[in-house]
Amino acid sequence: MRSHRILALVLVAAVVAVSCGDGGEARDLVGYRPSAVQQVDSVSVPDVSHPDETFAFRADPGQVLIVYFGYTSCPDVCPTSLSIVKSTVRDLGDDGDRIDLAMVTVDPDRDTDEIMSGYLGSFLDRAHALRTTDPELLRNAADLFGVSYSVETQADGTVDVSHSGAMYAVDDTGKVMITWPFGVTKDDVQGDLETLLA
Repeated sequence: MRSHRILALVLVAAVVAVSCGDGGEARDLVGYRPSAVQQVDSVSVPDVSHPDETFAFRADPGQVLIVYFGYTSCPDVCPTSLSIVKSTVRDLGDDGDRIDLAMVTVDPDRDTDEIMSGYLGSFLDRAHALRTTDPELLRNAADLFGVSYSVETQADGTVDVSHSGAMYAVDDTGKVMITWPFGVTKDDVQGDLETLLA
């Protein structure tokens, strides 16, 4: 049986109150704001959902990019997180069109281009399925976000994958705006995105 371990992701940040529009009431974000500028668009990863293209971690103007590191055979954390994104995009209505999604596989040996594209497309058809077989490139991309992961093959052939379970919202300048640790609710993510989009 394939085991699955999630590494603890420790985030230290102050809760930030953000005003929702002119004269609007301040709302506390549920996710964590970086304590310093976290620039993440200096690395580009092959986008297998758009052949022959690479993808830098930067939203299009006026949009928010949600970035996630995981793998397609993840039994619980990955599908739970991606389902939250899918439901949030749907329930945001027209603003849902301003949300983009990119998932980077930490298990590229098993997550082929076709598997990645099909898996991610089942959550959001316009999403970016990112995969590289270059260990250094993958590590560099993960380090920008502070993501931890490991893939180990046991003597019996069982593959154990560990990875951080956080999701990251990135703006159109390639900076992380907010980090959601695993365990936030769909309402938490939607409320934060409504604030960020405003």
